[in-house]
This record gives sequence, structure tokens and C-alpha cells, in this order.
Amino acid sequence: MTTTTISRQFNGPDSSGNGGYVAGLVSHPVADHGAAVVTSTLRVPPPLDVPLDLAFDGHRSVLSDGATVVADAVAGAFDVDPAPFVGEVLARLGSEAYEGRVEHPFPHCFTCGTARTPGDGLLVFSGPVDDPGFPGTVAASWTPHPAFADAEGRLGTEVVWAAIDCPGGWAAHIDRTPMVLGRMTGQILSPVVTGHDYVSVGTLRGVDGRKHRTGTALYGVDGTLVARAEQTWIAIDITDFRRPTRHVPA
Repeated sequence: MTTTTISRQFNGPDSSGNGGYVAGLVSHPVADHGAAVVTSTLRVPPPLDVPLDLAFDGHRSVLSDGATVVADAVAGAFDVDPAPFVGEVLARLGSEAYEGRVEHPFPHCFTCGTARTPGDGLLVFSGPVDDPGFPGTVAASWTPHPAFADAEGRLGTEVVWAAIDCPGGWAAHIDRTPMVLGRMTGQILSPVVTGHDYVSVGTLRGVDGRKHRTGTALYGVDGTLVARAEQTWIAIDITDFRRPTRHVPA
């Protein structure tokens, strides 16, 4: 068992952790023991700046505060094709059409918050794809900032999972129906590195009451699949997730 802390920089809603970042964090022990695909489930809003225990029993990893399970993860699998590659041009136009600039439920979100700056947030701004061949799809052009990379320019697992998190929310119209990530099945197929441009995609799979199912993917500009995820988002009462605290860049 190890102890870890979710820094306030990595928030989604103002007072809790970014869903993709936390899902990636809890996926580590499962992936380290051979699982190519991992399913992470968030059980409660992940607390910020609080020491948490990360334990692994050989099958399941658990992130907890000692009494409450915050998130857990097990080996996973995909039963659908990845969210589609839309090409660099449509991705760039999607970024320009990002609806979060007009209405954003969580403007300080680490992944997609408009109140963030380069090197503080990821700035993955995925907007509607204006092409009838890609219904229910959003996309963004994205270049990772060196602030999130190691000495070799590679982004960590948590950051990559965060990058393929929020495009799913925007495909499900998070600006109209506030929601948070409930479950994420993810896979990183090759390193995500600085100095390279990527196409980020999210697509809506379906809606069942409060649950919104989405798929996301990260591609190289040549169409090579780099990372992907399938997600379940849960519609929420946004007043339960808005607090007076605001992120202050370090």
C-alpha cells in the first residue's frame, strides 16, 4: 500500500478531483500487473489535498481515505470500436467551436477549464464536429505542454487519462446537463509526448436516465490511435459540486 494525494491543481469540479486523472491514478497497480485495459470506477467525489491510501490485492486496486472507498479499478475490456478519427482540420474547427467558452459548469477543470492557462491546465477544448458523417461527435486539436511531461517529454498515465476524459462530457452536452464521470475504461497504446500534435475525439454512445455513455480517443494527426476510453457520466445537481473554493495556479 502507498500513500498519495490529489493536488488541487488536478480538480474537475472546484472541490473534487478530475475524474480522468483519478481514474488514471487508481489504474496504475492494475496496469503494472499486466492489464492492457483497465476499468476505474469513482465511488465518491475525490477529495483534494488529503492523504489517500492506494492498495492492490492482486486483482483490484482501491483508493481510499482509510474509511471510504474513493475509487477502485480492475482489468477491463472494450466491446465497441474507438471514437472515430475526424482528421486534423475538423479537430481544429472543433476547438474553435468549443461550447465551454459560452457556458461551462466547471471552468477551473484541469482538462477543459477555460479559466486555466497553458502549463496549469491541459486546455483540451473539444467542440462539435461540423460533418454529418460524425454525428454526436466533438473534437479538438491538442498539443501537450512540457509542464506535464517527464525528462523524456512523456506525459504520465494520470495526465493522459485526464486528457481523454472531458471530451466525453462535451459529447454528452455537459454544458446543458451538468454531469461528472462515474466509470472509465481506458487504454494507452503508445506514449503521449510533448512536441507532437494530437486529435482528441469524444462521441455520444447513448443515454439511460441520468447515465450518459460516451467514447473518447486520442489520435496522432496521421490517424494512429494513441489512447482510448469508454465512459459512463452521471447527471448531477451542480449546486452539490460548486463550492466557494477556487483553484489558484501555483
